[in-house]
Amino acid sequence: MSVNQSPLDSWLPRIPLGTWTESAVDWATGNLGTLFDTVATVVEALVRPLNDLLTGVPAVVIIAVFAGLGLWLRGWKFALGTTVALGLVAGMPYWAETMSTLAQVLVASTLALMLAVPLGIFIAENRRAAAVARPVLDLMQTMPAFVYLIPAIFFFGIGTVPGVLATLVFSMPPGVRLTELGLRQVDKEIVQAAESFGAPPWMVLLRTKLPLALPTIMTGVNQVIMLALSMVVIAGMVGAGGLGDVIMFALSQIQVGSGFEGGIAVVTLAVVLDRLTDSAGDRFPSARAQRLAREAH
Repeated sequence: MSVNQSPLDSWLPRIPLGTWTESAVDWATGNLGTLFDTVATVVEALVRPLNDLLTGVPAVVIIAVFAGLGLWLRGWKFALGTTVALGLVAGMPYWAETMSTLAQVLVASTLALMLAVPLGIFIAENRRAAAVARPVLDLMQTMPAFVYLIPAIFFFGIGTVPGVLATLVFSMPPGVRLTELGLRQVDKEIVQAAESFGAPPWMVLLRTKLPLALPTIMTGVNQVIMLALSMVVIAGMVGAGGLGDVIMFALSQIQVGSGFEGGIAVVTLAVVLDRLTDSAGDRFPSARAQRLAREAH
């Protein structure tokens, strides 16, 4: 018996949860190698061309694109601020790493949303599925971010692929939850009116529920991107590249200047992406109409 273990604790059964987890990982590694290789190939095929594009295009072009999006979505003040902030990042020696991080965030967020939005729609329409999904989503959201890197290393080794896939899993829950929330908040009278005209369920979903739920879904998109950006930096621990490598190297070598520059680049990306995605929902007429109706009430 351990020194700190009480006599009562010695009668409790030992649950080998860690052993079961290791056995499951070993089984998956030995029997699903082809699947993991396919997934790794697909992720590499998505990340590498985008990374090459973003790092190969002059910084002025990237800044102009983001400034144009800022002008369209938020106005000239945000466009000017975006130009200044990204110009500051371009003036530091980590522009290529910043674009590499952006490529990983875009790929991981897109894949996460491709899974999260359909899953959110499914559990919004199925209460039993929602009851099963919620504790799983709770587990995914409360699990420490570093834990996701452990199975990713076992399955995919070191590099960009485990970082992107760990980021995908870590950032997906808010997309699922907010998609479900948006659909459940749709006014039932509007849904009943659409059904009374004889519209089939799939048309009610596509033409009525989803457009009205779009502002909340866009909030989920925003949260997915923010979590993906935070996780991509942590994924630098497994050699994912980008700003994560810069910050991890600065931490290991106690280089305050490099760490500060890498942190500023991360903050700049986070602010720009956050403001752009936060404003994107208002560009859709249905989103504006719903917002005005709520304000009127």
